Amino acid sequence: MSQSNKQILLETRPLGLPKSTNFKFVQTDAPQPGAGELLLKTLYLSLDPSVRGRMNEGKSYIEPIAIGEVLAGATVSQVIQSDHPDFSVDDFVLSENGWQEYAVSDGTGLRKLDPRKQPVSQALGVTGVPGLAAYVGMLDIGKPQSGDTVVVSSAAGAVGSIAGQIAKLQGCRVIGIAGTPTKCDHVVNKLGFDDCINYKSDGFLSQLANACPDGVDVYFENVGGRVLEAVCGHLNTGARVPLCGGIAYYNLTELPPGPDRVPLLMRSLLVNRVLMQGFIVQDHLDREAAFLDDMTAWMENGDIVYHEDRVEGLQNAPEAFKGMLMGRNLGKHIVRVALEPGKTQI
Repeated sequence: MSQSNKQILLETRPLGLPKSTNFKFVQTDAPQPGAGELLLKTLYLSLDPSVRGRMNEGKSYIEPIAIGEVLAGATVSQVIQSDHPDFSVDDFVLSENGWQEYAVSDGTGLRKLDPRKQPVSQALGVTGVPGLAAYVGMLDIGKPQSGDTVVVSSAAGAVGSIAGQIAKLQGCRVIGIAGTPTKCDHVVNKLGFDDCINYKSDGFLSQLANACPDGVDVYFENVGGRVLEAVCGHLNTGARVPLCGGIAYYNLTELPPGPDRVPLLMRSLLVNRVLMQGFIVQDHLDREAAFLDDMTAWMENGDIVYHEDRVEGLQNAPEAFKGMLMGRNLGKHIVRVALEPGKTQI
């Protein structure tokens, strides 16, 4: 008797924030591996804001998800059948199964994980793409120097939380920006940032000015919108702005109402000789080995604090994804699809 495979497909393209009608739940037979292939069982699914962009049509750095296709997502999986010489049954791997319970792989792109060294779910966050994005963006583009003032938006998120801690390790004064008092408390008291400002508070602009009396040398940008506008008014000459994301724009259905702030942004970039560089983490995989060495050492030394926001069950992925886009998560948002061997609770 074959195993069933629950999948979540893209049913329709969202207009604005995704709705339940944009997703389709199906159940099929699990795929069967052929010669040289292996069957993977999804244990953990990564929820990433970048998937929202792939739900739209249009040219981008990666192909959009087709209608009727399984939603994309990194996964931690267990090998349950193998006809591949490099992988054995019960190996754990970092994979790209997407929003489904089972997938077949020929081994390309898989990364073996050792549960004896760290929890395997961390490969979706602090030692995965979010951690690499924080590492490359902060160190290679931000180039923080001891004594710099660094501002990080979405500071309680999967990337921002790591980027800010990396800046602290370089001897910087680090200011976070987040969306709730609870998140700001986490950023300061758990992650070790020097300060954190709630951008939704009435006093946001004055609080930002008070937190950065000597201006901003590095701004790690994850958000856009009014946060970017506010921080740009404090950029120092020669400031660096790693542009990692712009979650404020992901669900826009039309351009935001005026006034047009682009001239102010352009003037700040020009007058202050600011470097603003967008980057896609897949272009920097040559940095992965150094990143893993450094991050592993930092975590072993207790220099990096990491938080997972877990949701139970594949069926809850769409609502959790929507909540993430609305800023409801704290740290890295993942879905536990199945139990790890030997574990009984989330």
